[in-house]
Amino acid sequence: MDAELIKYLLLGILTIGFLFEKTLNHLNIRRPVPTVPQTLEQYISESKLKESKSYQKANYRFGLLTGIITFLITFSFIYFGFFGWLDIELRNSVENPILLSLVYFAIIFIGSDLLSLPFDYYHTFVVEEKFGFNKTTTSTFFSDKLKGYILSIIIGGGLLAVLLWLIHQIGQNFWWQFWIISAVFMVTVNLFYTAWILPIFNKLTPLEDGDLKSKIVHYAKSVQFPIENIFVIDGSKRSSKANAFFSGFGKRKKVVLYDTLIEQHTPEELVAVLAHEVGHYKKKHILTSIVISILHIGVMLFILGQFIFSENMSLALGGDQLAVHLNIIGFTMLLSPISLILGIGMNLISRKNEFEADSFAKETYDGSPLAEALKTLSVNSLSNINPHPWYVFVNYSHPPILERLEKLES
Repeated sequence: MDAELIKYLLLGILTIGFLFEKTLNHLNIRRPVPTVPQTLEQYISESKLKESKSYQKANYRFGLLTGIITFLITFSFIYFGFFGWLDIELRNSVENPILLSLVYFAIIFIGSDLLSLPFDYYHTFVVEEKFGFNKTTTSTFFSDKLKGYILSIIIGGGLLAVLLWLIHQIGQNFWWQFWIISAVFMVTVNLFYTAWILPIFNKLTPLEDGDLKSKIVHYAKSVQFPIENIFVIDGSKRSSKANAFFSGFGKRKKVVLYDTLIEQHTPEELVAVLAHEVGHYKKKHILTSIVISILHIGVMLFILGQFIFSENMSLALGGDQLAVHLNIIGFTMLLSPISLILGIGMNLISRKNEFEADSFAKETYDGSPLAEALKTLSVNSLSNINPHPWYVFVNYSHPPILERLEKLES
């Protein structure tokens, strides 16, 4: 395939992907405000449903603006060859091919992040603030950004350097060796995320002895899931939204509860939420997800190996010779339809897993407090209780709230 054809193929994929995404968003936002469902009558009012719709519209308008800007910039960079122009300019001062690629990606990353910075700030301090979710201070916002840059340089830059070294040393067969490195990295992050990464941004404190901890430990023992590592994270430092999650395997597994979750729910509801998370563990959803992700990365790396030394790909992006970094950018764009399909498949599996975890909690603890917790979470987060089916099919990793409640309360 010649360079000109590749260029217009990339532009076509970019345009179709943009229109597809925005069409789905439009269909979703056009859904009418429903009447208050019977199951939520004690939790939500008509005015609250209208507030939820206003929140959805605010995010829709914000996403539409940022999406259009991102699309136009990316389209222009491909059409006018700016990606290749930057490569040509850098070659005047950087000779080492690995260093050249690292500097190239650093400039793209910094430029992209600086462009998105005012929009991130607006979303946090205007959109989220307007609806009462934002708890982030300006200093925390910029501190998070700085820490994110440092982590990106150390971890992202390190992995990228290894990838580039393997490409230049081994050639087209680099993919399987970097696949092994990626798999080890993913497992390591899952094992040590709460110990190494999370404390950089948040404070974790052991859950205090008391009624809640006693109930959690008692339930965990009843389902042969002994666990002592129960932590509370200061989620209220950034948002009023609540969450909970598991991390790690074996003796390193930890339960992390947001302080906002503890504030908003009864001990019975919190144990039910925990039972749901235990269900994911018992049903091997976490392990399956990691395996699927590793396989996904392996397939992507194999396909990348077939494109990585394509001179026409580099020329299509405006370069004047083969450039590995240009081919990586072109590859990510070219494979976006496959990534979309794989993402839909992952969401299908994820929604099935959520139903199974709900069922586990219902069988081993009680479905009623979990249903109550979901209702409170949904109302407090102004979630959409009437999403468009096609939007759900493509984007939702969790089933819509009313579908989950129907199964829990049946």
